[in-house]
Amino acid sequence: MENPWSYSLRLPHDPRAAAIARITLRAVLARHGMGGFTDPATLLTSEMVTNAYRHTTGPAEMRIRTVEEGRLRISVWDTNPDIPPPFDKPPALFDRSSALAEAAANTEATYGRGLLIVRICADNWGGYALADELFGRSGKLLWFELAPQHPCDAFEIAA
Repeated sequence: MENPWSYSLRLPHDPRAAAIARITLRAVLARHGMGGFTDPATLLTSEMVTNAYRHTTGPAEMRIRTVEEGRLRISVWDTNPDIPPPFDKPPALFDRSSALAEAAANTEATYGRGLLIVRICADNWGGYALADELFGRSGKLLWFELAPQHPCDAFEIAA
C-alpha cells in the first residue's frame, strides 16, 4: 500500500450533496488505484450522506482515507448528535447475518434501509458522538470500512 492518505469534503445541507460526494469519491479512488472499492464504497457513502441530509438541518463532512492492510475508511460527520441504533454500539459478531434477516423481513420497505445496507456490506462500521470541545464540533460521526475483498463483492451493485 502506498503512503496513507486522507481527503475531506465539506457538504452543505443540500439535496445534491450525495451526488457530489459520489463524484468526489470515485475520483479519489480512481486516482489512488483503488477502483475495486468504487461500487460498494459509492453505494454506502451515498446512503450515509443521504441520512445526514435527511436527519439534520446543518452541513455534513465526508472523509475518505486508507487504513492498515489496504482497507478504506469512509466517515460522515453531521450536526445531529443522535446516533441511530445499532451504530451506537460496536457491531456484534454475527451482525451481518442479523442485518440480512432484517432486510428479508422488510422487503416492502421503500425507505429507512440505508444503514441496514451499510451493516450488510461493510467489513466494519460504527459511530460516536462528538462533544462540543472536540475539534470545535458537535454532532456525530458514522463510519464504515471496506477490506480489499469485501462482502458485497458477491452482489451486483448499481450505484
